[in-house]
Amino acid sequence: MKKLIILLLILHCVIGLIGCSHKEPSVVNTYYAASDADVEQENEEYLILYTHYEMSDGTWKTDENTYQYRLEITGRMGNATQDNTFIFLSNIEDITFEQAWKAAGFSSNMNDYFEPEVAKFVAIKY
Repeated sequence: MKKLIILLLILHCVIGLIGCSHKEPSVVNTYYAASDADVEQENEEYLILYTHYEMSDGTWKTDENTYQYRLEITGRMGNATQDNTFIFLSNIEDITFEQAWKAAGFSSNMNDYFEPEVAKFVAIKY
C-alpha cells in the first residue's frame, strides 16, 4: 500500500512538472524580405524590407528582437497624391503617421528614428 501511495505521489509530481513547463513560442508565419529581382518582377501588395516572423504567442520577431505589436500606419505625406502605409514591429502600442514616415527613412534627424529594440520598420504597403 505504501509503495502504491509513493508511486501515485511521484506520478502526480511528474505530471505537475510537465504541465507547468514553459513552452517556447514557434513561428506561425514567415515574411521574407524581397530581393531586387522580386521587387522588379512581382506586383505584391507589400514590399517587405526585412525578414520577420509571426510567433505562436502573438508576438513578432526579427532575427535580433521580439516585439509585442505589428502596426500598419497609414496617412498622406505632404502633397502626395495617395496614402502610404508603413508596417512597423513595435514594443509601443501607438506610433503616429508623422513618427512613422520620419522613422521609415524620410528624416535626416537621427532623433526621429527608433532604437531597434523599440520599433523596426519592416515593410511598406502600396
